[in-house]
Amino acid sequence: MRVVILGSNGQLGSDLVEEFTAYGDEVYPLTHADLNVEDFNSVHTALSTLKPDCVVNPTAFHVVHQCESDPLKAFQINALGALHIAKTSEELGALNVYYSTDYVFDGAQHHPYIETDAPNPLNIYASTKLLGEYYTLNYCQKGFAVRVSGLYGKVPCRAKGGNFITTMIKAAKEKSEVKVVQDEILTPTPTREIARRTIYVIQSGAFGLFHLTCEGECSWYEFAKVIFSMLKIQTPLLPCSVKDFPSIVRRPFYSVLENKKANELQLQKMPYWKEALETFLHDNYGA
Repeated sequence: MRVVILGSNGQLGSDLVEEFTAYGDEVYPLTHADLNVEDFNSVHTALSTLKPDCVVNPTAFHVVHQCESDPLKAFQINALGALHIAKTSEELGALNVYYSTDYVFDGAQHHPYIETDAPNPLNIYASTKLLGEYYTLNYCQKGFAVRVSGLYGKVPCRAKGGNFITTMIKAAKEKSEVKVVQDEILTPTPTREIARRTIYVIQSGAFGLFHLTCEGECSWYEFAKVIFSMLKIQTPLLPCSVKDFPSIVRRPFYSVLENKKANELQLQKMPYWKEALETFLHDNYGA
């Protein structure tokens, strides 16, 4: 299969390139220098030239506080970009995979969200990603929208300059103590696991919406505790509340996703979040 992977130098994109290549697909990795998702002509020209069987789109403007201050840019990349790709994929008869976020939910129900639960995004970032889902699924008959959560990978996130793990390591080196919130609950998930399972999602032919995260749930503080323990970081780690870090961005306090559709289709099960994290720290940090 001829697969175009956008944002191929990003945290998720780089793992997608590796996994699809290892699977034996003919992979065309594209970056912003090759294609600007905000510009329909740029998207149409690049994809029409390559004529892919599948377009995988992990591109996003996901620095949430910047999305609040620049909603137009967030809409152009997260929503309009998805529309441009979906329309062109439909014209070419190609599959189209779009990645969305656990933040489309408001966290009010306090138990894992399934694909059929009603979204209620609390911020600009989440709202524009939800629009991207709608555009992908409504403008491309062979569309997949895949919601993910708490991503981390071996290649730093380009927009944020790292991920939660690198942020914790840096903070531990620079501060006398590190405080991490314990009242935001999610499911941390390595990008490599997302990339691997994306192949199974595509093979299923079950177009539509998927949740794809590790199993289980934890707070950011619990996530950090495992990192500190495995990397033998001595800096004191303390729990705190979201209220200790005032922000212009409203976030869900609970955004755990259940992989209901993937499990019903009996796709390869995602690992438990702690096991996946321990494997990642062992492979990348020698922990």
